[in-house]
Amino acid sequence: MSRLLVAAFYAFTPLDDARREALLEALPALAREGRVLGSVLVAHEGVNGTISGPEPGVDAVLDYMRSSLDLGDDHYARLEVKRSWADQPVFRRFKARRKKEIVTIGISRVDPSASVGTYVDPQDWNALVDDPNTLVIDTRNSYETAIGTFDGAIDPGTESFRDFPQWAEQTLRPMLEQQGNKRIAMFCTGGIRCEKASSYLQQEGFGEVHHLRGGILKYLEQVPESESRWQGECFVFDQRVALNHRLEPGEYSLCHACGLPVSAEQRNLPSFIKGVQCLHCLDRFTDADRERFAMRQRQIDQRSVSMKAAKD
Repeated sequence: MSRLLVAAFYAFTPLDDARREALLEALPALAREGRVLGSVLVAHEGVNGTISGPEPGVDAVLDYMRSSLDLGDDHYARLEVKRSWADQPVFRRFKARRKKEIVTIGISRVDPSASVGTYVDPQDWNALVDDPNTLVIDTRNSYETAIGTFDGAIDPGTESFRDFPQWAEQTLRPMLEQQGNKRIAMFCTGGIRCEKASSYLQQEGFGEVHHLRGGILKYLEQVPESESRWQGECFVFDQRVALNHRLEPGEYSLCHACGLPVSAEQRNLPSFIKGVQCLHCLDRFTDADRERFAMRQRQIDQRSVSMKAAKD
């Protein structure tokens, strides 16, 4: 099988009902034609998704969205795309869904298409975060930050992006008042969460706010590993689970009971049972749940053996 292109993308651009519904109608057929799998979210504030497939098919979907979105003269720049490659499919199907927000912060007045912080290109990120007058903030969830982040970054410890505004008011604002007038530099996986967070912080008067253009994925793509400030792996929302600095699948897999990433070391713990439990969810499920998970895993294993036998 030829290598498959994986494209993560988003654009904050206002969509009326007609253009939103036209996208939702056209994308599944275009994906089928190009053998493209993945997920696209479409809302009045824009689009967000990750798709994978043969390069011509993925490019056709991206080109259609560029032509369909009102992105102005810089439309190729405004549809933020991060590219990586996979040796096997990273999604099982294609789906395009309408959503209230393409990334959920839960505050309707936040509008990144109207106002955001200052974009920082990956090549300029190191100089910014090395400056002692910069507070570097990871806007991702705690299970993502646990497996990798930028050296010295602040982890808000949030379980959902919805929690970010509360953390900003209760923790970040007092921190800035105590430490003085420091600039803020934020990052996330692909740029969408830190862009929306920067819009919120600007609106709420948090001062000088910067965010990494294209997120961690674009940084890993463009900054040599020898010059990198990144530590660990980057969680991604597909079957690769996490990527190393070369944008290759890393050592993490998902626990199919709780859906959280588990390292090779954690899979060797006595408490780990494939498909049933890991150290993250030992106390989260009942015995009945675990028996159901075990039955599901046995079915998965049997299908894998049958498929291997059919290939042989």
